[in-house]
Amino acid sequence: MDGVSKCPRGQLLHLDVCVDEQKPRGGVLELLGRLRPQWKPQDIKMKVFTEGITNQLMGCFVGSLQESGAVLVRVYGRMTELYVDRERELEMFKILHTHNCGPQIYCSFQNGICYEFVRGTVLDDTLLTQPAIYRLIATEMGKIHSIKLESDNPVENILWKKMAQFLKLVQNALSNTTAPHSSKLLQEIPSIETLSDEMETLKRHLSQIGSPTVLCHNDLLTKNIIYDNKEGKVRFIDYEYADFNYQAFDIGNHFNEFAGTSDTDYSLYPRPELQRDWLTAYLESYKHSVGLEATVTEPEVQKLYVQVCKFSLVPRSSGTVGGGGGCGAIILAALLDGPPTFYGVSGQSCRPDIPPLILTLKGTP
Repeated sequence: MDGVSKCPRGQLLHLDVCVDEQKPRGGVLELLGRLRPQWKPQDIKMKVFTEGITNQLMGCFVGSLQESGAVLVRVYGRMTELYVDRERELEMFKILHTHNCGPQIYCSFQNGICYEFVRGTVLDDTLLTQPAIYRLIATEMGKIHSIKLESDNPVENILWKKMAQFLKLVQNALSNTTAPHSSKLLQEIPSIETLSDEMETLKRHLSQIGSPTVLCHNDLLTKNIIYDNKEGKVRFIDYEYADFNYQAFDIGNHFNEFAGTSDTDYSLYPRPELQRDWLTAYLESYKHSVGLEATVTEPEVQKLYVQVCKFSLVPRSSGTVGGGGGCGAIILAALLDGPPTFYGVSGQSCRPDIPPLILTLKGTP
């Protein structure tokens, strides 16, 4: 694309620039001077999309944000490197873009990355339940799950390793901080022993139910889904947690997002009829993408439905691979001297309409 500085083939451009979180414009203009040298600084507009403890995201453009050439600048949140593998994130960007499932990444810099702006609107909770929209989401997830790496080495499923890492970080954060909120956090969340026991129970059962390991987004919140009304398609963004994981985890984690992330309401969790319709669209896409007959049978839907119901317990118990769940919030709240701002840290983690954890794992929903 015009204005992008060139690097050796296959190597991502890295710029030795640090963007000030409080006054980002100077650093951002320095980045754009390399990425879009034809832009005049006085003509550059910036729109802030998010300001939080995870990321700061800004859209940079001349003219209209929806025009070709707009750049997204993402500044990493403080201490997120404790649980986000930034090198792996860059790998996922490249892989997904290569398979037409993600935007182009332009460069990395000291405390963030710049990448292509994905045109469209951020999905909201009302659109999430519309059949025409959720089928597009299911179709896109099926495409991503079908991606295979060009390597003979077996892929590693990161779920249990990542969850153990989160729990260790939570334990260290709560034991090594003097932040005022720490004592309150300890009262509001289950003990580390309880969380560890839940994780082991989940691991023991879910590792044996036959869900395949596929390339997953792992953090499919509504804000990470862009809907392009003109082209009638959706795109997923933000790949901080993208990696190989259980197929049913990625779907179950997304279903949890129907309940929201701030004011969680599990009465909004998708009903079985919606889930089955969603899973049918997903299986059609996945089977087509891997070169199989796209016809989907009821036994196939039922099998995946049961797996997804069971894996949906994971984000609501010991935390989640994605950053929207409890562990990431607890870590940052403890270390940054602030209250947790994400769902899942108050012990209210299970839907009211499902049985207790062990019964759900042993039975069929």
